[in-house]
Amino acid sequence: MNLRNLPPDKDSGGTAKQMAIAFELPFMLVGPVVLGGAIGYFLDRWLHTKPLFLIVLGILGVIVGVMDAVKIAGAAEKKP
Repeated sequence: MNLRNLPPDKDSGGTAKQMAIAFELPFMLVGPVVLGGAIGYFLDRWLHTKPLFLIVLGILGVIVGVMDAVKIAGAAEKKP
C-alpha cells in the first residue's frame, strides 16, 4: 500500500493535542500546590513557625496552577 496516495487527515492531530492537554491539566494544577506546600512545610519546620508558610505557599501554588491552566487552555483554543 502506498501511503502517499492516502487523503490528508481532516483532524491533523487536533484530537491528540486536546487529549494531551486534558491529561496534562491535573498535573499542572496539583504540581505547584504540592511543591509550594512542601517548601512551606519545611520552611515552617526550619523557622519554627506554625503553618504560616505552608498556607501562604500553598495558596500561591493554587494561584500559579490555575493561571498556567487558563493560559494553556486559552492558547489551545485560539490555535486553528
